[in-house]
Amino acid sequence: MKSMILRCVSALAMVLAGAAAASEVRVADDAGRMLVLAQPARRVISLAPDLTELMFAAGAGSRVVGTVEYSNYPEAAKAIPRVGDSASLDLERIVALKPDVILVWQSGDAQRQLDKLLSLGIPVFYSQSHHLSDVARSLEKLGRLAGTEAIASTVAGAFLAREAELRERYAARPPVRVFYQIWEKPLMTVNNDHLISDVIRLCGGQNVMGELKQLVPVISTEAVLESDPEVIAGASAESDMRGDLDHWKAWPRLLAVKRDNLFVIPTDLISRQTPRILDAAQQLCEDLDKARAKRPK
Repeated sequence: MKSMILRCVSALAMVLAGAAAASEVRVADDAGRMLVLAQPARRVISLAPDLTELMFAAGAGSRVVGTVEYSNYPEAAKAIPRVGDSASLDLERIVALKPDVILVWQSGDAQRQLDKLLSLGIPVFYSQSHHLSDVARSLEKLGRLAGTEAIASTVAGAFLAREAELRERYAARPPVRVFYQIWEKPLMTVNNDHLISDVIRLCGGQNVMGELKQLVPVISTEAVLESDPEVIAGASAESDMRGDLDHWKAWPRLLAVKRDNLFVIPTDLISRQTPRILDAAQQLCEDLDKARAKRPK
């Protein structure tokens, strides 16, 4: 009888261990760290508008209990309590919200404060996309973290299908030399490791500043004049941002100015690492086709 009881207890322990293992979540983040949660996250804090939007796209928007300023898409994101912005975080509020995990944009600015959160034992998941396919991968990882894998996988698949269709349609067209302006003062651009450069490549464009070492380098106006791009593209102006490209008209001999190839794209589309970046890609591809059409016959 005793041996039978021991066997039953052992069998029950194995069942319980199997159930625990089944609910355990293991996901590698983009910093190469393995995040292990006992169960899918139910309380998530997102420290980037991109990540908030990705959580909604992955079917897990209801899990987000705190986020940062400018998290404005979808509409439901506007109602989520704020815990600061990319440069300054309200640590007390973050702790009070009792998150299961904190989502962080790897290139963010509040690393010192994040280190404090890490020291408190709050799990942190780093995310960063360098290629369009990484957006789909991020969707799937966030879906796994939140237990919404089925929705996330469907959305990721649709994203990859649309990306492939755009790449097949535009990537092999005659190349267009592009300068992409992120900011005017100081003048900032992106190198080839940046996600925006992958959008440019998808459209058959070549980033004239792609070989620079920094992900988001500060450059001189002279460097742009010397490269003489056929197209200058940039983010649209917002109330607190300078996205206007009209200042380039001061150099009428610049090829992009001479052919009126100054193209503006909505900031929330081109600058966020979310499925909507393909809307920006569609617009940029059409803009580069306009530039091709203006070439001398």
